[in-house]
Amino acid sequence: MTKPLDGRTLIVAFEGWSDARDAATLAVRFVAESFDAEQVLTIESEDYFDFQFNRPIVMLDEDGDRNLSWPTVELWAPSGDSDLESADRFYFLVGAEPSRRWKSFVAEVADLVVDYEIDAVVFLGAFVADAPHTRPIQVNATSPNDLIQQEYTIEASTYQGPVGIISVLGIEFERIGIPTMAIWAAVPAYVHVGPSPKATLALVAEVERFTGIALDHGELTDEAFKWERSIDEMVEGDEDLVGYIEQLEEARDSEGLENTSGDALALEFERYLRQKDGDAK
Repeated sequence: MTKPLDGRTLIVAFEGWSDARDAATLAVRFVAESFDAEQVLTIESEDYFDFQFNRPIVMLDEDGDRNLSWPTVELWAPSGDSDLESADRFYFLVGAEPSRRWKSFVAEVADLVVDYEIDAVVFLGAFVADAPHTRPIQVNATSPNDLIQQEYTIEASTYQGPVGIISVLGIEFERIGIPTMAIWAAVPAYVHVGPSPKATLALVAEVERFTGIALDHGELTDEAFKWERSIDEMVEGDEDLVGYIEQLEEARDSEGLENTSGDALALEFERYLRQKDGDAK
């Protein structure tokens, strides 16, 4: 029997609020590049971004000329060039979270999903949590869709409170009959700089698990290992931080991976969302 994620699947992530240490957007881009996907359109940034909040970036090209890179949201589709099995059924939406006119943005994306005959949508996100970098990254998957819940043995999110654009998109997709699920990774809160390739790898692995694909992780595994070693070096000599990490390790080990990947992680995520809401006020 065909599973919900066996058809055309859109994988989505947005920079910013739902993308701690760039883990989610890097995961989407990694899978898109693995499948040799090609960019087919860019959603007009002038319509959905406040450039005082999402500022353009100036860069120098090979000739030394200054060029602007504007915040965008891109849709990537199969190119037909990939030799990997199932590459022709994966689409990708990735970019900066819009800062205005969310209702119009959601309507435009919903039209694209219908036009490209997408069968299901997978959202990726990452948030900071009280988690040790020395243990496997905690990942939690939820879905509001009964069929996906039953097929993949996952639960619906019970969270109530402020949300990001992926939640708004998810509600609209479900309303028009497109099943969705969300996969979130918990990134150690005390690691304040740079991307987290270990969290990116954890999200990629979950995409593989739920969709039944297998990718060559290439240098991503090495990057994840080097990231963990670099954090080891960073905390070395800081007795307070070492003690804090040891407490996180003890708590994680006593709870067990099975529990922390479910209810405990969901509670930690709700705490993160409420904290972000408080920071915004």
